[in-house]
Amino acid sequence: MHKNTLLPQAFIDKMSGILPEQLNIEDFIESCHRPLRRAVRVNTLKISVADFQKRAAEQGWILTAIPWCAEGFWIETDEEAMSLGTSAEHLGGLCYIQEASSMLPVAALFHFFNADAQSMVLDAAAAPGSKTTQIAAKMGNSGLIIGNEYSSSRIKMLHANIQRCGIKNVALTHFDARVFGDWLPETFDAILLDAPCSGEGTIRKDRYAMKNWSQSAIDEIASMQNELINSAFNALKPGGFLVYSTCTLSHEENQEILFNLQTEHSDKVKFLNLKTLFPDADKTLTAQGFLHIWPQVYDSEGFFVAALQKTASCKTANNKKRPAKLPFKKATQQELDNLLAYFEQQFAINKLEGVLYKRDQEYWLFPTGITPLMDKIRFSRLGIKIAEEFGKGRKTGFKTMHEFARCFADKSVKNNFSLNAEQANDFYQGKDIRGVDCKGASGEIFISYRGNVIGIGKALNDRIKNNLPRDLIHDKKLFER
Repeated sequence: MHKNTLLPQAFIDKMSGILPEQLNIEDFIESCHRPLRRAVRVNTLKISVADFQKRAAEQGWILTAIPWCAEGFWIETDEEAMSLGTSAEHLGGLCYIQEASSMLPVAALFHFFNADAQSMVLDAAAAPGSKTTQIAAKMGNSGLIIGNEYSSSRIKMLHANIQRCGIKNVALTHFDARVFGDWLPETFDAILLDAPCSGEGTIRKDRYAMKNWSQSAIDEIASMQNELINSAFNALKPGGFLVYSTCTLSHEENQEILFNLQTEHSDKVKFLNLKTLFPDADKTLTAQGFLHIWPQVYDSEGFFVAALQKTASCKTANNKKRPAKLPFKKATQQELDNLLAYFEQQFAINKLEGVLYKRDQEYWLFPTGITPLMDKIRFSRLGIKIAEEFGKGRKTGFKTMHEFARCFADKSVKNNFSLNAEQANDFYQGKDIRGVDCKGASGEIFISYRGNVIGIGKALNDRIKNNLPRDLIHDKKLFER
């Protein structure tokens, strides 16, 4: 129990004034002092929910289904015996540690939106990547996701989580999301705006979340949120879907943002009712069909989710674009054929989904749908780096990148090597694997642990050279079996 959680009296008084009549402030305060339940979401790009449940049982983890996310579970583990964050399941991208309420916005979006291979989605405030990776899994790694993050310090974390989860249909941008309505008007089929907010719902995981709480700060944040949602709405195609969410409770940052948007755009905004999103959704449903989630109702964070559809065009007059400066050129057919020949020879992989580009000696695979946007905005990270070329002429060769293994190794039926726990510990510590029988394999091989590919090595007689990127190396033992 976090009895020392900071709850300013002014905050309590305000919550008392907006709390639905069926709820009481005592339960709210008690829930704020209760530790938040840990949760994970299964990454179905890497493993099925059923297979993850089997692995969890083997680990002694207790899973309880989260009603609004078929891939989500509250999880109980022995953190003293093994940290979930350093488990093989997490490091291998099989799951994402994610608060249960934060799984709601993507679930709400795909409750109405049916994505296909041509779909273009914007995650307007993407870091650290929980929702971007959830969207990618829902889209089956096809189509295009623009993951935007304004904070430069969070871009690295966003990219690391995308890479860990084996995602290849994301392009990252680094802008204030208020630019998208002008720069890319009516471009996206669906938009998720998980807006920056005052964080009133995060008390259970941060006992000092209300340290700087004030009404004036809320009013200032709400002004920005109004600008963000208007920009997102302008960037949305007619007929497209937008989900607006926050991890806060005040009406100024939630319902009133939606009402202001409807006032601004009149009959072009259609609110969508979330009452059928999951059983008992009606317990937190507003009259407009939004979900205003109080922490005591589902034993979760406080949260807000609203879904809407754009029913008609409202193009903006100001169509500013930021000039693109891409140091890439499209690979020639010969370059593509040469690279595919190597992948087929080494891994029995003869197909790449995406468009191949080259920068110096690097080969990058871009999502197919990115082409119309490449001359319109600047990207901080575009596609995945899959190989580097070395040598010249007949002595040309390729070095396969870690990201290729994360995204394509499941299609390989050749040169795969499985490690035991001791070897996997060595691999994650950056060590070569010695005293092994490579079974005739030579050159690059995919390295797996417990059936999941975790990286690339190079077979050298009785040794496997470790090619794990330096930033993924751990300095301690991770696995017991």
